Amino acid sequence: MYLKELTVVIVTFRSESKILDCISSIGGLAEIIVVENSNNINFKKKLENEFSNLKCILTGENLGYATANNIGLRSVKTKYALVLNPDTIIDKNAIKRFLESAEKFKDFWLMGPASDQMVELEFGENDLIEVNNLKGFAIFLNLSKFNNEYFDERFFLYFEEIDLCKKVKNNNGKIYIDRKIKINHEGSQSVNNLNKFELEKNRNWHWMWSTFYYHKKYKGFFLALIIVFPKLLSAFTKTLIYSILVNKNKRDVYFCRLSGIVNSIAGNKSWYRPSID
Repeated sequence: MYLKELTVVIVTFRSESKILDCISSIGGLAEIIVVENSNNINFKKKLENEFSNLKCILTGENLGYATANNIGLRSVKTKYALVLNPDTIIDKNAIKRFLESAEKFKDFWLMGPASDQMVELEFGENDLIEVNNLKGFAIFLNLSKFNNEYFDERFFLYFEEIDLCKKVKNNNGKIYIDRKIKINHEGSQSVNNLNKFELEKNRNWHWMWSTFYYHKKYKGFFLALIIVFPKLLSAFTKTLIYSILVNKNKRDVYFCRLSGIVNSIAGNKSWYRPSID
């Protein structure tokens, strides 16, 4: 119905158990591009055989959320794109509402749905309000505003959407939330439950790496160092404590936090990858 106006981009990594519900909720309302961060040819064939409006791109390796989204967005031929997490279910009227609001507010750069965490926002009598940030699980983009430059690919995981919103606001762009758009997000359920502990270490490492990198990008090295120093000290102390207590799991988690911060401070790339096989 809206195939010529909107493409949905979904980045996946071992998301086979979640993606089908997400795609089914979209139905045939839009073109769909799935960017799978692996070389899983069977996954690609299954999706493309089952859904005629879907194209699956295999990256060949785990490139991270930002890079994979950019691959998808640069393949879009429509005017608008909707970046979705694979663990989302969209309301049946969400796509129609996005497009209606886009036509009313033609100057927008980004738009997102309302969520339960946004109850403190003052909508008043308005359905749309201007904000500074969006949640990353569902971001509607006016592609003409971006000149094919979207997410900062130095982020592997976390802070990508915060950085994107920061870039938009620095260019005096408009970001809106529409309270009539509903998209259910499970949260932290995008990857199949293969090895929860390895994924937990991965999350901790990249959260710390991205935290320092983001602050350094906008506030400079020394102020970023001041901001993350309590986290650095905490990670070091708890790594030491849990090593003494011979609590391997907690030691490994806090060591990952410590390693993420230290590598980011040292200017190293976000190289850590989970061992989930």
